Amino acid sequence: MTQAPRSGSGRNTPRGGGAEGGRGFGKGSKPAGGRTGGPKSSSSGAPKSGAPKAGGYKSGAPKSGGFKPGGPKTGAPKGKGGSERAFRNERFGNNLGPVTKRTHTRRPGKPVVSDHHDPEGIRLQKVMASAGVASRRVCEEMIQEGRVEVDGEVVTELGVRVDPKTVSIHVDGMSLQLDDTQKYYVFNKPRGVISTMEDPEGRPCISDYLKSTNKHERLFHVGRLDNNTEGLLLLTNDGELANRLTHPSYEVPKTYLVQVRGPMAHGVGAQMREGLELEDGFAKVDSFRLVDSTPGHILVEVVLHSGRNRIVRRMFDAVGHPVERLVRTQMGPIRLNDQRQGSIRVLGRHEVGHLLASVGL
Repeated sequence: MTQAPRSGSGRNTPRGGGAEGGRGFGKGSKPAGGRTGGPKSSSSGAPKSGAPKAGGYKSGAPKSGGFKPGGPKTGAPKGKGGSERAFRNERFGNNLGPVTKRTHTRRPGKPVVSDHHDPEGIRLQKVMASAGVASRRVCEEMIQEGRVEVDGEVVTELGVRVDPKTVSIHVDGMSLQLDDTQKYYVFNKPRGVISTMEDPEGRPCISDYLKSTNKHERLFHVGRLDNNTEGLLLLTNDGELANRLTHPSYEVPKTYLVQVRGPMAHGVGAQMREGLELEDGFAKVDSFRLVDSTPGHILVEVVLHSGRNRIVRRMFDAVGHPVERLVRTQMGPIRLNDQRQGSIRVLGRHEVGHLLASVGL
């Protein structure tokens, strides 16, 4: 499996030998994302990933007919109404495009003065600029174009002042995170790492991959990945967001790449989409897609919103195809893309906005 390019936040990854990865397609394949980046040890550093001659999960897309875990690329269009899109100059994270689900529509006509106007507050366009949306001039254009909501109400009046500590502001459907103390990270968990911040048995855990400065931020992980599962794990100190992302009522979709032994009988995908009866109840996938196949191995992409314990592994066991390797590549709007395994990166403000909007914040 080919080694993925290093992300800009790869410095968070401890040096040294990583946890052993699962089998890929063909000989010599390594875990998705390149080096595992395990905790530092006195032995030699992590071995370089070798590219398999055929098959295997690659972080980059094949030339044709293959799978790219990050999904299709999104452009950087101008915002509706003619001015620049929000967070156009964002340095970190991925551009996820516009929010597809808008809970409010714009109101044309004369300027609307918000009921939440606070004479002692800060001008709305200044709050937006401070949050990194765009320059103050562009923020003024966004307000006049009806692209800004304060506490769910569209505001088109430039004179509105708000208290950023008490109001909720959305731009193009994206929520602005105005609290600088809230932190959001993506961890590409290697196989063999326990989904906990500390482990009394001394096994590799999340804190082994954090910088010394991050260890004092009281971060916690959103959900869990079992010991043998790799991939995307969100870290944050935002308790409300973490609660909503894991609560069943919000039905946050999660995307996995699943490697099983082949061949796979016709109709297995339809069976998993229709649903299976497990020991703890009914379960089904939202989508099932064959990604690649080689003699003796099948690579499948599944999307489901259930967060039950080991649900993907149990579903594949139920159809007679035990999982050989499992990688989570996406949670809600956040994608792993080519982030190096074992690394932790900061979510960009654009990504945070989409993540908050996906659970109604």
